[in-house]
Amino acid sequence: MTCENQTRVTEFLLLGFTNNPEMQVCLFILFLIIYSVTLVGNFLIITVTSVDPALQTPMYFFLRNLSLLEVCFTLVMVPKMLVDLVSTKKSISFIGCGTQMYFFFFFGSSECFLLSMMAYDRYVAICNPLRYTLIMNQGLCNLMVIGSWLSGVPVSMLQTAWMMALPFCGQNAIDHFFCDGPPVLKLVSQDTTMYEMQALASTLLFIMFPFSLILVSYTHIITTILKMPSATGRQKAFSTCSSHLIVVSLFYGTASLTYLRPKSTQSPESKKMVSLSYTVITPMLNPIIYSLRNNDVKGAVRRTFSREVFQKLEVF
Repeated sequence: MTCENQTRVTEFLLLGFTNNPEMQVCLFILFLIIYSVTLVGNFLIITVTSVDPALQTPMYFFLRNLSLLEVCFTLVMVPKMLVDLVSTKKSISFIGCGTQMYFFFFFGSSECFLLSMMAYDRYVAICNPLRYTLIMNQGLCNLMVIGSWLSGVPVSMLQTAWMMALPFCGQNAIDHFFCDGPPVLKLVSQDTTMYEMQALASTLLFIMFPFSLILVSYTHIITTILKMPSATGRQKAFSTCSSHLIVVSLFYGTASLTYLRPKSTQSPESKKMVSLSYTVITPMLNPIIYSLRNNDVKGAVRRTFSREVFQKLEVF
């Protein structure tokens, strides 16, 4: 079907959360605070893991890339969402919508694979500690990170190019706060069964495959920890991967609720709330989780700030 008798859509309207002006102001302030904390927290992780000599290990190399991914991921959606909360016309161009969708898929898929690489790192550290430095050398770590970042390219190009090539005629109101796949797909003026089948296959591949790798890694990790004779050793081993396990649970739990739950059980409001959790809330919580539950990171933060203060005092 083509747009022969209807006007082809050139821009979309993002309906967002509410039309109440007072509520929009409250949400703007809330999300601005959350976004500020997200940026500060993730840039703090990036800085301390880059400059502190004690954190020049594969674990923190992956953590630095995770924080960079979170910054990029939120940059795709949150600034536009904040602007729309204080704007009268909440519109986005057709090309802008496709661009936002592309980078959303790209960074989301990349994060799935990076989390699985981090799980493998913990597996080697706990299950094969004597060969850890030999296996997790800098060359392998670089390849794992580059592979994680590039893994998002195929799915994002396929999903976005196919979606934006579909006919959009007449209706242009997206009942969401950003250009996500399912709400945009509702506006297509033809049968979308083939696209939905492809999207489901891509979701299973780029969400469930990395998650399966994480499950296998943690199965071996938990088995190894339970075999340790010392309670102190078991506690220390578990503490090295507890932060990552919490982050994985938050990310995959909310993503699965969005993309693997039957459409008939999802209302637009519930989908917005779930989407909000992994696009806004989880990126804010990740650096907090790693900072509060990791003595190495807390020590590095203290040393970094102490060094900065000391240098400033020397100047005076």
